[in-house]
Amino acid sequence: MTSQLDLDRSQLEQLDKEALISIILTLRQQVRELQQTVAAQADEIQKLRDQLAKNSRNSGKPPSSDGLKKPRPHNLRKKTGRSSGGQKGHKGHTLGMVEQPDHVQVHQVSRCPHCATDLQSVERCEVERRQVFDIPPVRVEVTEHQAEIKVCPRCGNQVKGDFPPGVTQPVQYGPRIKAQASYLNNYQLIPWARTCELLGDFYGHAPAEALVLESNTAVVDGIKPSLDATRQQLIASEVVHFDESGLRVEGQLNWLHVASTDYLTYYGVHPKRGQDGMNAIGILPAFKGRAVHDCWQSYFVFDNCQHALCNAHHLRNLLFVVEQYEQSWAEEMVQLLLDIKAEVDAAPAGQMSLVSERLTHFEQRYDELIAQGLAANPPPADPPPKKRGRKKQSPPKNLLDRLQKYKPQALAFMYDFRVPFDNNLAERDVRMVKIKQKVSGAFRTRTGAETFCAIRSYISTTRKHGLNVIDAVHGALTGTPFIPCALGGVA
Repeated sequence: MTSQLDLDRSQLEQLDKEALISIILTLRQQVRELQQTVAAQADEIQKLRDQLAKNSRNSGKPPSSDGLKKPRPHNLRKKTGRSSGGQKGHKGHTLGMVEQPDHVQVHQVSRCPHCATDLQSVERCEVERRQVFDIPPVRVEVTEHQAEIKVCPRCGNQVKGDFPPGVTQPVQYGPRIKAQASYLNNYQLIPWARTCELLGDFYGHAPAEALVLESNTAVVDGIKPSLDATRQQLIASEVVHFDESGLRVEGQLNWLHVASTDYLTYYGVHPKRGQDGMNAIGILPAFKGRAVHDCWQSYFVFDNCQHALCNAHHLRNLLFVVEQYEQSWAEEMVQLLLDIKAEVDAAPAGQMSLVSERLTHFEQRYDELIAQGLAANPPPADPPPKKRGRKKQSPPKNLLDRLQKYKPQALAFMYDFRVPFDNNLAERDVRMVKIKQKVSGAFRTRTGAETFCAIRSYISTTRKHGLNVIDAVHGALTGTPFIPCALGGVA
């Protein structure tokens, strides 16, 4: 039959009806096959274009994946008309003079530079003051503890005095240098060897790397009451941010889980990303408040709490739809979300929700834009009967389905002002752990990963309370760990 398709017009006119019908059917079949091939290729091309177009600005990809060709910045914030830098009334951080300096150096005037008169016996009329803030030379101090040994004159037994708690070895490092070693390693993310080098450069005495490991182990033992309090206060909080990110442990992909508020941070590491890992951390299963997250489906398994979605993710995804598919509903949805946020930010102090008229207005506009988007992105055709799995949809259709299904969670921030617009708090808390992985490459042992998560939880919570981190770590080593309070105080 293929040869018949190559016939010219005169030859086709000589064919009988059955032969012509056969040729037409064959042509129809080939057209259908070509249409299917073209449609499949168009889908594949669009997918590849979408992959190439995604970056940290219009998707959930991290900035580190952008490579050397960084995307052009696109700030979704509106211009305020104010000049850059500190605004009027902003309290600066310039060094201020102290009334009682530690040292005073007087620079005398002994001779007049104009007429060479001797001024040594002339009383000064005033002074011009300048102060220099600096650190004096520091060195490691060695304190020797001597326990007396005596023989009792009555019973003849030999008796020895007690050493202070923590003084257990003939030669050892004290809690202050241990606190600094742990601080440098876990907060400043400096590896063990460089931590020891830094201590050597600062104090003229470089300890062995084992000191860092010993210090971290001791800190973890000392902060257990603080971590327990942090976990319980997170469970009792009204709004908590949750996030997760990949973490390399023992050469395998594991998952870092974080739960945080403005005053509390708790990290945990687990081989699983989803429900198993969240159950193992132990916060979400008992949490009854509002969980803010990025719409990862495992979070919705926990129906013991309410949910709120990160609109920063929505803005990036909508921006991708605008750039790649040029759909106006997505651009208008971006503006709508930003308008709601602006109105929430401008609400009077003490107000906990937008008024009912504004809620109705924004809900109706939200529904209108979803309807426009669904009209522009109809559902895909049903797959062949034998093909398993869900129907493949375009990114705009997937985003529309999410925004429609989770409308109350996406707009939760306008119903309850305690709910934030985005999940940036948890993402910021995750970011420092990702930097740790960039510095060290991976955690060679699970114990090392768990130790880092525990100490980082304690340090992050301490920092959020505005306390000195080294003092808090020192307290953990001396039996007085910092116990946090969910509202920013100290329990």
